[in-house]
Amino acid sequence: MIKFLLMVNKQGQTRLSKYYEQVDIEKRPSLETDVVKRCLSRKKEECSFVEYKDFRLVYRQYAALFIVVGISDTENELSIYELVHNFVEVLDKYFSRVVSSIMFNLDKVHIIIDEIIQNGHIVETNKNRILAPLLALDKMAEAH
Repeated sequence: MIKFLLMVNKQGQTRLSKYYEQVDIEKRPSLETDVVKRCLSRKKEECSFVEYKDFRLVYRQYAALFIVVGISDTENELSIYELVHNFVEVLDKYFSRVVSSIMFNLDKVHIIIDEIIQNGHIVETNKNRILAPLLALDKMAEAH
C-alpha cells in the first residue's frame, strides 16, 4: 500500500504532499524532513529504494524535483518506481514545463494524483484516462 507521496525541491522543501494513511498534522513536517534528508543525501549511483522505519521509500529525481513515495513492505518497489515515472509523464503531457508549472497548479496536480492513486492503491495508469477529467474541466472553463 502507498502511505504517502511527496514532491520536493533540491533544497528539501516540500512542494506537494498527499497522505493515504493517518499521520498527525504535527508529525508530518518532521517525517517529511527526515524522509527528504534520507533521499537527498544519497548518491546518484545508489539504489532509489530506501528502508525507513516500518516502511520503504521509493524516489526518483527529475531535474530539480524529487518525488518520494512511502510504501508498505508488501508493495512492489519497481512498480512504484515506474508509477512515479508514469506520473511525471502525465504531468509533462499536461504541463509543458513540469517543475515551474506545478507550483501554480497544485489543484490540477492533486486531480492527477487522485486519478492515479485512491486510498493508497493504484487505480489507473493509462495517461489518457488519467487526464480525461482534467481536460473536461478545462473545456468547461473555456466555455464560460
